[in-house]
Amino acid sequence: MFVRPTRVRGLHPTVGALVFLAASCAPAAASVAQQTPDVDRALVERVINTLASDDMGGRDAYSPYAVRAAEFLAREFAAAGLQSPAGAENYLQRFSTRTLTAGEGRVIVNGRPLFPNQIAMRLGGGSINWRTGDVPVIIVGPDDDVLTTVTSVANAGFDALVLIDEAHREGFGSLVQIFRRPVRVLSDAVGAAVVLGLVTAGPDATYQVSHTASDVMEPIANVVGVLPGRRTDEFVLFSSHYDHIGFERPLFGDSIGNGANDDASGTAAVVALAKHFAARGTPERTLLFAAFTAEEAGGFGSRHYSRQLDADQIVAMFNIEMIGKPAASGPNTAWITGFDQSTFGQIVQQAANGTGYRFVADPYPSYRLFSRSDNVTLARLGVPAHSISTTPIDTDPDYHRVSDEVATLDMAHLVSTIRAIARAAETIVSGAATPTRVDPATVEN
Repeated sequence: MFVRPTRVRGLHPTVGALVFLAASCAPAAASVAQQTPDVDRALVERVINTLASDDMGGRDAYSPYAVRAAEFLAREFAAAGLQSPAGAENYLQRFSTRTLTAGEGRVIVNGRPLFPNQIAMRLGGGSINWRTGDVPVIIVGPDDDVLTTVTSVANAGFDALVLIDEAHREGFGSLVQIFRRPVRVLSDAVGAAVVLGLVTAGPDATYQVSHTASDVMEPIANVVGVLPGRRTDEFVLFSSHYDHIGFERPLFGDSIGNGANDDASGTAAVVALAKHFAARGTPERTLLFAAFTAEEAGGFGSRHYSRQLDADQIVAMFNIEMIGKPAASGPNTAWITGFDQSTFGQIVQQAANGTGYRFVADPYPSYRLFSRSDNVTLARLGVPAHSISTTPIDTDPDYHRVSDEVATLDMAHLVSTIRAIARAAETIVSGAATPTRVDPATVEN
């Protein structure tokens, strides 16, 4: 029976409340390395079949179907024996994103008002009202590369006015289309505003710029749980994302993107691993479990989650993505993204020795997968955060298609992969091994 959590002095205020009073007096669990991973196949199949059913409507993060999926997973976390952490309501970590849509703005350069087709704006939040000297002026000359310059400024993180020579008029329309798309940000994020003006001018140009964007708040939620360990300031995170692409509009037939492999398979693994480790008793390191929302919409679930914890206390992140199909190199193989970014992969490989299952480096480096999943947010903070997958991503015909159905999965392979992850995590969970940290400077944006 669980007792009320208590705050442990010296911990981050969110994670400190995760520790049970009973943790310090619970009988020591048997050595993890001496136990055979026990994964409930019936549980795995039930979770995948539920998440990938038509009743879940493709689990778009901003749909009522995602709410249904989150509530289902919250019940699964409770049944697995996890604790709902501080900052969550019955395992639901609620937060919001904002969608900013730029309307028509007003730009005056050297006393000359620009026409709407000469203006493009991307706002980071709220309104802008600039006068000469308020922000840097970037000039794109007739022989400069417009796309390279604009991309560099947009990623620089500061407000700027970019004046593009009228020689680039033909390509300016494409920039307008890109910049006028709605921008989604976390609710408390205030990003940089970048305004483009198609006008021939110099760096000493005078200007006036004003604009107000429409701002829509949209609530979403992660599903989070914790299994307190003896080490209350060292955390191992097991994660996946439970959202998918929602509905497509094919010419005929099925329109629901069920997302059985992407990523109901990984989410079922997180639930099964939670049950597996909880059944063993108190672990050495504290274990965190998260099913993130809005991975498909920009990774907002993991981005919000990372703000709730002290990244320095997260020892490793096992992010599980698309494990429902055997790897190209064989049925008992999983690959790890960013293998060379830390010693995480080497530790996992060694822990799996003798099991008949192999963990190898990501065979698709050109896909930049280390930077394309929920692990990247924490990797940018130095956490040894890696994704584990098995799907041949280069040839998979079902990726982001309505054909990503349960029938396409190899359940025996999926369950054996979850068992292998449980075994491979043993030395990290037990405290016997600690991966080196990721150098944030080496992580792609």
